[in-house]
Amino acid sequence: MNKKTFACLAAIVVSVQHRSVSWHLQTPNSPMNKHIFLFLLGVAWILTPGSRAVEAQDSDSRSPQVIKVEGDVEFTHDPSIFKDGDTWYLFATGSGPDRKGQLPVRCSKDLHRWARCGYVLPTIPEWIQKESPQTRELWAPDISYFNGEYHLYYAFSVFGKNTSGIALLTNRTLDPSSHDFHWADRGLVLRSGLGDDFNAIDPNLVIDARGRTWLAFGSFWGGIKMRRIDPKTGGLSAKDTRLYSLATRKRPDNPPAAPPGLPGNWQAIEAPFLVHHGKFYYLFASFDLCCRGTKSTYKTMVGRSRKATGPYVDAQGTPMLEGGGTPLLVGNQRWVGPGGESVLQQKDGDIIVFHAYDAQTGRPFLQISSIAWVKGWPQATLGDDPQSH
Repeated sequence: MNKKTFACLAAIVVSVQHRSVSWHLQTPNSPMNKHIFLFLLGVAWILTPGSRAVEAQDSDSRSPQVIKVEGDVEFTHDPSIFKDGDTWYLFATGSGPDRKGQLPVRCSKDLHRWARCGYVLPTIPEWIQKESPQTRELWAPDISYFNGEYHLYYAFSVFGKNTSGIALLTNRTLDPSSHDFHWADRGLVLRSGLGDDFNAIDPNLVIDARGRTWLAFGSFWGGIKMRRIDPKTGGLSAKDTRLYSLATRKRPDNPPAAPPGLPGNWQAIEAPFLVHHGKFYYLFASFDLCCRGTKSTYKTMVGRSRKATGPYVDAQGTPMLEGGGTPLLVGNQRWVGPGGESVLQQKDGDIIVFHAYDAQTGRPFLQISSIAWVKGWPQATLGDDPQSH
């Protein structure tokens, strides 16, 4: 580019930045050709802050929106979602009066209207009944796809105890009408016991940028942990046996006494979910107390890291291993205790599914929000319309 053209381009950039462009803009010595002017103007518009190109890059920074749902959405706990073909499948903990089967499945063609379309297992597997005879319900399913199969990790436990386990089922399809549909029991993946400072529930599978598979999990005790997974078996990796720590609550100076036989309420962190977006991995987690109806204090928090294994920090730079976390979803007058979250990344926009409790009845309902990524952080919303679910 010669000096005259460069000088003119600089003048155009300044002029566009101030949103005032004149057809009489000149080079140092002569009027500019109209076609050259238009070309340089276009270049300047691309280079200018606030331009259409920059706006396109920030197109996902629009405000998050509630995705209204109807149909069979009541008594949905700990939802996990995936799309197979033209159908979204939502797996959940089977709370509510209808106790037919374990890990109920809901289906939708449009994310708005939901109907029960079966359950994963008819009963608790016999081997779990032997390992954990007090288990009455399977919890917190997590659906993912890798190595040519769908992987459904889930937990078994007893409320308030860490004598827990995470197990695995696999399937070639989520479509129950397919001849390939069959949930294969892959057995136990991970256990925790009275001597462990973690609780093996609330599993979540994430695949990092190098194709490695990881399982995050945890509830109360020492917080959110992670183990590497062998993608061929879906079980724990024999190459990397380290137990990684991702997040925990900070102990207050004078914590109140713990409930009898339970960990302290100040230790309440669980339901991890990890996603890789842009240059960061994001750890979503539920803080405070679940499953208490109108007295539920759950809220969804988030932090981020350059690596799947951490360290994770919140928007203020506080490590999540020191109690940090940026609020993403908190209760309002209509809904309390939003948590048990899962994220689905899609080409036309990411969504987060979670449960929240009706502030009047205390019953849990499915909630869905779009995710807006703003300046490197996710934003989501919880509806407050009295008619919204």
